[in-house]
Amino acid sequence: MADRTEGEQMATTLITGGTIVTAADIYKGDVLIDGEKVAQIGKNLKAPGAKRIVATGKYVIPGGIDVHTHMELPFGGTFASDDFETGTIAAAFGGTTSIIDFAVQGFGERLEKARDAWLKKARGKAAIDYGLHMIVRDVNDKVLREMDTMVKEGVSSFKLFMAYPGVFMVDDASIFKALGRTGENGGLICMHAENGGVIDVLVKRALAKNNTAPKWHALTRPPEAEAEATYRAFRLAEMAGGIPLYIVHLSSSHALEQVRLFRDRGFPAYAETCPQYLFLSIDNYDEPGFDGAKYVMSPPLREKWHQDELWKGLARNDLQVVSTDHCPFCMKEGFKGLPKQKELGKGDFSKIPNGAPGVETRMVLLYDGGVVGKRISLNRWVELTSTTPAKLMGMFPKKGTIAAGSDADIVIWDPRATQTLSAKTHHMRVDYNPYEGKKVKGKATTVLSRGEVIIDKDKFVSRKGRGRFIKRGSPLLQT
Repeated sequence: MADRTEGEQMATTLITGGTIVTAADIYKGDVLIDGEKVAQIGKNLKAPGAKRIVATGKYVIPGGIDVHTHMELPFGGTFASDDFETGTIAAAFGGTTSIIDFAVQGFGERLEKARDAWLKKARGKAAIDYGLHMIVRDVNDKVLREMDTMVKEGVSSFKLFMAYPGVFMVDDASIFKALGRTGENGGLICMHAENGGVIDVLVKRALAKNNTAPKWHALTRPPEAEAEATYRAFRLAEMAGGIPLYIVHLSSSHALEQVRLFRDRGFPAYAETCPQYLFLSIDNYDEPGFDGAKYVMSPPLREKWHQDELWKGLARNDLQVVSTDHCPFCMKEGFKGLPKQKELGKGDFSKIPNGAPGVETRMVLLYDGGVVGKRISLNRWVELTSTTPAKLMGMFPKKGTIAAGSDADIVIWDPRATQTLSAKTHHMRVDYNPYEGKKVKGKATTVLSRGEVIIDKDKFVSRKGRGRFIKRGSPLLQT
């Protein structure tokens, strides 16, 4: 990773005239940045010689944190089309200044080897700071001990799958053991909760009847399969001693009911949802030809009525985080030299690579649909997209807020700007946008990462490889 020069380390920047918005407060003020940190917040601050950024009429918010991305993820015979360079630059354009990606353990592989492989993918490429979760596919006594080491070395969360038999899925005994271990070492289990065994049967039945179109991906992964697995996961965590558990990419009201059930009992139950489940629906699979493949992701898109329930969950804190599950695959072979991807599933929906792009559009979709749409407050927007992700993933207060001593990851947000989401203008390396043509209000006009301006006036003005690995601690749990 490239080192900053001494001159850059000592640079001071003064952000003036803006409205500072954190998870707790909204107030007019100036922000003085010294090197990579916030040095002072106040009114009418003086800083002779400092670079000045005038934020009059704009919001000054902590940089977004996307805790669920898959850069260059191998999947189904191909790999996610964004790598750590293109994906993190795209994230920055959207106002996200930190991501947490997923390192994948190979069967029989040491966790350290998987971590190092992903650090190698990121090193020299990432333009913003990044952390890692560990996908654990093989739970045994040796791996359980390695989980302790990972937590000590800053990889403090572990993803387990209740879906994808033979690929990622682990059994209930393995889940129970891993939960018990994080109860001891201070880590956090992140769960992909779908009943993989039942889904596998439904997929085989559909294909046997020659039901091969993309929509069958959704029809063979019903919300009941997500709800059952969510309930079972929390019961396993309860049996393990009331261990904290975080459900990833929750998509349905059915699963949300289970989260609410356990939270209402005082259980440390947490969950994220994603913009696709708030703005898209099962109807998108009906787009002409093979275009429904754009929306093949797991869990799949649901009927529209689920959207209102998820928004209520965000407003009431039954859902604590909005991430993206950014895992893009191109529709057409050859886009920017990429191989066949979504087209691998033509004639067999089960072979369509699962995933969609979103790391660049998360912040504005939540602002437009949530704040402008009066579903959530400005403070709640910051809380969902930055502060709570930082807390639950062991990065707060270094990340996720604007406070003296915190990293100067700051976004100047223009609430009056409008934009139209499109593959023609986005920076993600993928040939479609799930929200093509959608007009939204709000825009990240200036983005700072550790005190350095990296996005300015629709241009990336920094360099790849400047991003640093975030060594994370234990989750700061909330009610």
